[in-house]
Amino acid sequence: MAIRVPRIIKKSSTSLDVPKGHFAVYVGEKQKKRFVIPISYLSQPSFQDLLSQAEEEFGFDHPMGGVTIPCSEDIFIDITSRFKI
Repeated sequence: MAIRVPRIIKKSSTSLDVPKGHFAVYVGEKQKKRFVIPISYLSQPSFQDLLSQAEEEFGFDHPMGGVTIPCSEDIFIDITSRFKI
């Protein structure tokens, strides 16, 4: 039985680190961390749920200047590690 390592995501610090076909999100409850993830995640229902939560909490005014996901880093990694992309 193999262990699946998620393709996510790397922690990123600058906008220059976003390759084609990816986008940056900020994740965390208090301290936000920036992740670069594939745009294919947008088609995943559980990621769409996270975006709905972000819309409810922030509307279209995200304090970090990008999409901010209002959940803990651990939950975000757990959810996105299940994607089969």
